[in-house]
Amino acid sequence: MAVAPRLFGGLCFRFRDQNPEVAVEGRLPISHSCVGCRRERTAMATGAANPAAAAAAVAAAVAVAEDREPQREELPGLDSQWRQIENGESGRERPLRAGESWFLVEKHWYKQWEAYVQGGDQDSSTFPGCINNAALFQDEINWRLKEGLVEGEDYVLLPAAAWHYLVSWYGLEHGQPPIERKVIELPNIQKVEVYPVELLLVRHNDLGKSHTVQFSHTDSIGLVLRTARERFLVEPQEDTRLWAKNSEGSLDRLYDTHITVLDAALETGQLIIMETRKKDGTWPSAQLHVMNNNMSEEDEDFRGQPGVCGLTNLGNTCFMNSALQCLSNVPQLTEYFLNNCYLEELNFRNPLGMKGEIAEAYADLVKQAWSGHHRSIVPHVFKKKVGHFASQFLGYQQHDSQELLSFLLDGLHEDLNRVKKKEYVELCDAAGRPDQEVAQEAWQNHKRRNDSVIVDTFHGLFKSTLVCPDCGNVSVTFDPFCYLSVPLPVSHKRVLEVFFIPMDPRRKPEQHRLVVPKKGKISDLCVALSKHTGISPERMMVADVFSHRFYKLYQLEEPLSSILDRDDIFVYEVSGRIEAIEGSREDIVVPVYLRERTPARDYNNSYYGLMLFGHPLLVSVPRDRFTWEGLYNVLMYRLSRYVTKPNSDDEDDGDEKEDDEEDKDDVPGPSTGGSLRDPEPEQAGPSSGVTNRCPFLLDNCLGTSQWPPRRRRKQLFTLQTVNSNGTSDRTTSPEEVHAQPYIAIDWEPEMKKRYYDEVEAEGYVKHDCVGYVMKKAPVRLQECIELFTTVETLEKENPWYCPSCKQHQLATKKLDLWMLPEILIIHLKRFSYTKFSREKLDTLVEFPIRDLDFSEFVIQPQNESNPELYKYDLIAVSNHYGGMRDGHYTTFACNKDSGQWHYFDDNSVSPVNENQIEV
Repeated sequence: MAVAPRLFGGLCFRFRDQNPEVAVEGRLPISHSCVGCRRERTAMATGAANPAAAAAAVAAAVAVAEDREPQREELPGLDSQWRQIENGESGRERPLRAGESWFLVEKHWYKQWEAYVQGGDQDSSTFPGCINNAALFQDEINWRLKEGLVEGEDYVLLPAAAWHYLVSWYGLEHGQPPIERKVIELPNIQKVEVYPVELLLVRHNDLGKSHTVQFSHTDSIGLVLRTARERFLVEPQEDTRLWAKNSEGSLDRLYDTHITVLDAALETGQLIIMETRKKDGTWPSAQLHVMNNNMSEEDEDFRGQPGVCGLTNLGNTCFMNSALQCLSNVPQLTEYFLNNCYLEELNFRNPLGMKGEIAEAYADLVKQAWSGHHRSIVPHVFKKKVGHFASQFLGYQQHDSQELLSFLLDGLHEDLNRVKKKEYVELCDAAGRPDQEVAQEAWQNHKRRNDSVIVDTFHGLFKSTLVCPDCGNVSVTFDPFCYLSVPLPVSHKRVLEVFFIPMDPRRKPEQHRLVVPKKGKISDLCVALSKHTGISPERMMVADVFSHRFYKLYQLEEPLSSILDRDDIFVYEVSGRIEAIEGSREDIVVPVYLRERTPARDYNNSYYGLMLFGHPLLVSVPRDRFTWEGLYNVLMYRLSRYVTKPNSDDEDDGDEKEDDEEDKDDVPGPSTGGSLRDPEPEQAGPSSGVTNRCPFLLDNCLGTSQWPPRRRRKQLFTLQTVNSNGTSDRTTSPEEVHAQPYIAIDWEPEMKKRYYDEVEAEGYVKHDCVGYVMKKAPVRLQECIELFTTVETLEKENPWYCPSCKQHQLATKKLDLWMLPEILIIHLKRFSYTKFSREKLDTLVEFPIRDLDFSEFVIQPQNESNPELYKYDLIAVSNHYGGMRDGHYTTFACNKDSGQWHYFDDNSVSPVNENQIEV
């Protein structure tokens, strides 16, 4: 009869007698004893791993043996003994099998037994007596083997059955434990593990008290952990983990409890430290809550609602905090981590995963947040792990909360994937088969490679239908999803703020707020402005002004999408063209910059710097007045609102000064090219409106590049041709040589102070339209879902290869919901990106707190017996406030235990009512 072995404390003992087969189990070892030379049959077990326990057990076994009447058994024949021990299935010649038990027998005793049975005389004086392995032990207290024993010289190995036969026939020397060893399987070889690994087990808070325990090289780290928990009497609900002290004195985490002692490279005498998680969810070895290092006694005794715990902002990490708070309040996932279900599913060998580190870091965070011992925690370790595996989250830049959530869900899935080796799965098209069959096949294929708590909780199934516009070929596939990224209904209008600069110098610039088509052109902007000003669109020129210069002059056919919301757009009233056309009678539009001459820091202070200021102008100049003198007068007229003309007294003063200056050395005047030292141009691009070649240049019309060459009467400023950057060097690029030049008005500091009114120059008025706010009606969440399932045509950048046409086609695509997950994540695509701009859609989305019904969107045949199948209740909301360049994330979440909603704003948490929740 065979008795099944039982696990006791992670170890299993099995022993066989001659007839019948017997298994003996127990906490303490039972040693065979031999009194004199009497032969008896006795049950036995392996020696305890703890030497002290082994000694006590041996003594107890000896006492029991002495109290019992020894049983005698006639020995089988000598030939029969030889066959059972040396040959056959139970003999020592049988091959090794991994996991079996073999026993060591001292070589001298075994040789004497061989001589006895081969002598042929059962009554011979060569009778070996009890099995005596004393020569193999280092001492008779701990019964530790001597080092360096060699098989064949010091001992022989016997399989368990042969050992049981010998013990039943001859007995075991009084007090000696059997020397049982396991067969282990190493790469390309199987061998008996004579010397197991002896590890020193200690607790993190009591390193002085150790337990020496023997483990096989093939034992798992999980067995080491269970043994340590038993030795240190750890409660079942307490979390523990192991650290190994390496040869350099540092500690290494033993992450994977499924690998063996051999794979973990543990050696005899190595210190193994068991760490126990604290009640507040932190590990003693980790400084996860830096802010609580100096906690008061009141804070240390804090007891709050589990889950109601803030997260400290580490610097632009509100996006991470918001995503974590949402995920932390998913009941199924949080219970999974709090109950330690994740420990058995950690996948350390998944090449797509993160070696279990993301899952463990998230588990630590959840256990702290739900311990009820923290008002807030610092997610520094989690942030570090995320940055390590996803470089885009390194540093402290602002990111999208949904991007972090997507990364985290994918990382948790791969770290907890139950599929250890992913098989290749070929995607199959429907090919006319029923949807039910194709969907089931797609889901099964997905589960063959992806099986985790994330799949169980968050994954659903799409139906994707593509139709070729040429041949009509229809392709149907079913694809898994983890969240729904739904678009918001987008308005086809946008609001632009512009400044209108009239030609009449008496009128101040006007600020206007215009409603224009998003996909319109610059001409549409002019038409909209014309309705406010009464000026014809043909008399308008649009410019982007940046840093006192023209960054860009727009053509009427350019798209409005090239104008960003942050751009400063000026619209000038003009009466001509900026390109001079020979033979035309139209006025010439001249770009004009304002510059002020300032002393430059130089060794001799003999050079001057010129700095741009104010707003540039586009000035219409009649052809018959297109001379330096005429241009000066036109500019005086255009500047008359904020530039005062000098009176006759001022002119006399100026003439006397100029006469004095003419008597000095012949130094080039400040308006000559050789005497100017221009400042480095600020960053700006060339103006698109002036880079075309002209039939004749402004220089040819004016005759020289600066004016006046000699001051003969009082002038407020000088004029000079410059490039588009506002500097005098017009040969910086080939285009500049043949381009329409710009004009710079150069002011002396004293003249500018006396005659230029800066306050008046910067003044403007607001048109009534500035107060207009384009009302945005809220949209229902169901409208977003409808838009998501609407047929769309693929973009040119993403065509579909039609297997029928054998060409890439701009097919029509339609997504439908086939199967929904238990927890549904809906991502509202508020951020819109184009080639020229980025914007955030601030449309208010209305949604129900309870019973969000998706039954009308799911096309899979529904189960009429379960009408609640596709109804969802809200549990969390991640909110973003602000614009693209700056903003802040917060969270609304419902506590799974109390049902109370809370508002999470980094480390601040406050209760809210349901009517305060909004998206």
